[in-house]
Amino acid sequence: MENGKVYLVGAGPGDEGLITLRAVELLRTAQCVIYDRLVNPALLNYAPAEVELVNVGKQPGEKSITQEQINELLVTKAGEGKIVVRLKGGDPCVFGRAAQELKALAQAGIEFEIVPGITAGTAAAAYAGIALTDRDYSSQLIFVTGREAEGKNESNIDWDLLGRLNGTIVFYMAVSNLGIIAEKLMTNGKAGDTPASIIANATQPTQRVVWAPLSEIAAKSAQEDIKPPAIVIVGAAAKDDQGLNWFMKKPLFGQSIVLTRDARGNLELASKISRQAALPIIFNTIKIKPLTESNLFIEAVSELAGYDWVIFSSANGIRVCFEGLKKLSKDARAFGKAKIACMGRSSAKVLEQFGIEADFVPTAFTSAQLAEQLTKQINLKDKKILLLSSKITTGQLANELKGFGANINEIGLYTTIPAENDANRLIEKIEKNQVDWITFTSPSTVRYFCARIRPELVNSSRARVASIGPVTSAELARLGVKPDLEAQEYTTDGLIKAIRGFCEKGP
Repeated sequence: MENGKVYLVGAGPGDEGLITLRAVELLRTAQCVIYDRLVNPALLNYAPAEVELVNVGKQPGEKSITQEQINELLVTKAGEGKIVVRLKGGDPCVFGRAAQELKALAQAGIEFEIVPGITAGTAAAAYAGIALTDRDYSSQLIFVTGREAEGKNESNIDWDLLGRLNGTIVFYMAVSNLGIIAEKLMTNGKAGDTPASIIANATQPTQRVVWAPLSEIAAKSAQEDIKPPAIVIVGAAAKDDQGLNWFMKKPLFGQSIVLTRDARGNLELASKISRQAALPIIFNTIKIKPLTESNLFIEAVSELAGYDWVIFSSANGIRVCFEGLKKLSKDARAFGKAKIACMGRSSAKVLEQFGIEADFVPTAFTSAQLAEQLTKQINLKDKKILLLSSKITTGQLANELKGFGANINEIGLYTTIPAENDANRLIEKIEKNQVDWITFTSPSTVRYFCARIRPELVNSSRARVASIGPVTSAELARLGVKPDLEAQEYTTDGLIKAIRGFCEKGP
């Protein structure tokens, strides 16, 4: 068997958006992903469903896999002929023990490639509004480890140089030794009033920043209970200027938001929530069950080209439809000359992934508006329309279209069933007031959520409830939950916009 290949890939500092295109490309083709503790789990979603995932993260103070075992694992997996992505936090070659892994691969004759990533030092500074270099105060920049290898007889750190440096010093892995580091810097000439800052959980909704003079930074860090991972910055660049701390000024920064869709929908929404610097809490309430093996769907597919219009009521319906078409060895060509309509812009974007541009998308995403706006463009009388929707739809759209004289064939492409979830964990968070928002995007998410978590608990907690639209709000009301807000645009983007607007107004 021929050997595979190992890619040492930088996963970036934490924010899933700070990963390179090359890294995503490799993850999508990986057969085995070996990843560290600080890698954002969301990045693993880029890998194929059948990929082998191996967590080799080292927990501070706990017994964990050794570096030698990781080296051996890389050689073994590549020896099995696999494409291996070694996913390392930040940049693999900046305090990432890449040299040890590369040496093991080279000795074993395994081909490898290094894909750089955004290192935590530069990312932490950027997300705290700190310019590490500036012509006025810092023309030099040094990265230094705050924790050298155990058992080392002599330090490789030139404290005399660092004490005299007229520039910026960035320390990695320095929290536990911060007092010693500050003392050594001052002993070697660094003034005690030199600005210093420490950024914990950089680029994430849990980011924290502490500013203090060098002589006080260790005590201030302990007082604020700062824990790793964290970056320490020393020098004029680290001066306290909270006006530049753009990331932590976002309206949704640090807000914990419960997402109650299906697994795929929650991952998509979580990505949008993260872009707003909020903390998504995924709680899958529903599971999408395709119904494309039914005779009704198979017959409809055989007659697709004979319809005037095909209307999709949701993004889930589009995905399920094309998955069903693929099983029947068909693709977008099956629609022939039929026009395609979608309920909203997000659905239209999903449709584009399958090579079709929607012919019609209403400006307001309700059944009544779709029917009313479509009939203003064309005469629906006697038009043959295939409506592809959820099995549990209310039938409102079909009735609206029939009212304009259309001949409707409505087929339920999928239904929803309860998803497995850890309700006890979420209940504990709600009871401890660790949840800011609970979001609902459909009546089924409301029903299955309330089947696991009592409405009384939600109503008595500080968590606010956000509804995507009137139909969902009606289901909340039926089950005794009053939403604090309802999106004006009935999409996930509209839902996020509504929450953001609420937070911007303040209490």
